[in-house]
Amino acid sequence: MKTSDFDYDLPEELIAQKPAAERDGCRMLVMDRATGALEDRIFRDIADYLRPGDLLIANETRVMPARLLGAKRGTGGAAEVFLLRQHGTPLENRSALWEVLVRPGKRLKPGTGAVVDFTDAAGNVALSAEIVDWAAPSSQSASTDGAQKGERIARLTTQLPSLDEALHAVGHTPLPPYIKDYSGDEELYQTVYSRRESSAAAPTAGLHFTPELIASLRERHVRWETVELEVGLDTFRIVDEDDPERHVIHTEYYTVPQRTVDAVTETRERGGRVIAVGTTSVRSLESAWDAESGVLASREREATSLYILPGYQFHVVDALVTNFHVPRSTLMMLVSAFSTRERIMAAYRHAVEERYRMLSFGDAMFIR
Repeated sequence: MKTSDFDYDLPEELIAQKPAAERDGCRMLVMDRATGALEDRIFRDIADYLRPGDLLIANETRVMPARLLGAKRGTGGAAEVFLLRQHGTPLENRSALWEVLVRPGKRLKPGTGAVVDFTDAAGNVALSAEIVDWAAPSSQSASTDGAQKGERIARLTTQLPSLDEALHAVGHTPLPPYIKDYSGDEELYQTVYSRRESSAAAPTAGLHFTPELIASLRERHVRWETVELEVGLDTFRIVDEDDPERHVIHTEYYTVPQRTVDAVTETRERGGRVIAVGTTSVRSLESAWDAESGVLASREREATSLYILPGYQFHVVDALVTNFHVPRSTLMMLVSAFSTRERIMAAYRHAVEERYRMLSFGDAMFIR
């Protein structure tokens, strides 16, 4: 197995730069995971493939306003701070340490007293970020220099009543790097069922669901439950190593509540299928599988670095709603493991030939 086995030709013009006009009106490629048979449908047609007693499980995380554009204090030079994850516990309601990416990195080094100020719509400084340290090495992004691709620790402070208020006054919803100059409604990069802001990127397979579609599925006795996985930027990384098994996958935090565990158990007992909405839901559910006891267990914000490659045995998930993924990514490997590499690559060739819209704002795939 080679990383190049998961590569495919992705024409740049097929990378969707904006959402579909209707969330559930996008195209959907349906694939039989056992035979590779394909059907071209519309996403709302997913109701035709679901049966009473099936269970959909989605990642309800919400994208943070993690992209902060400001000016370096003292020079006024433009600077960007991108929030990755909170570091430790909040210092107080108006101060906290965060692991961040910064730009320009050469001018925002720890130990130099570098501070970036961010202004609200009225031009007032609502938030400041002092760069205080390098982020410690971790499996998030291995590096030999201890700096982890330039990740820093920043102390965020505000004079507003809370950091949350300050972030919403100055922050922007981050979009993947392959989406250029999108100026539409940032809420369209959020799922309609999202709740707690904890991710740097959206669980994009869920973007196609509408409240009306979810309600209609429930009326058909298709159950709906959720998990939470805090999606990091490394989800967009391609695998650099020729041998994918040498790749060190990123760590993310996930939660599987007891109600979801109970729903999976009941679904299994009644002969229904567990259908994951997105690869992040897959990773959450499969990470929560207790191999020793042979059951799914509830989890509360536990770390996972589960790396799913072809040959992996799925314990919880029977079918998968997903988007089309970046070539040579761990997500291409995961969906290949859910069927076979050959069938997935054939499906992707079909999608390209039929001019499907690809990646985060793009069309959907249902592997059943």
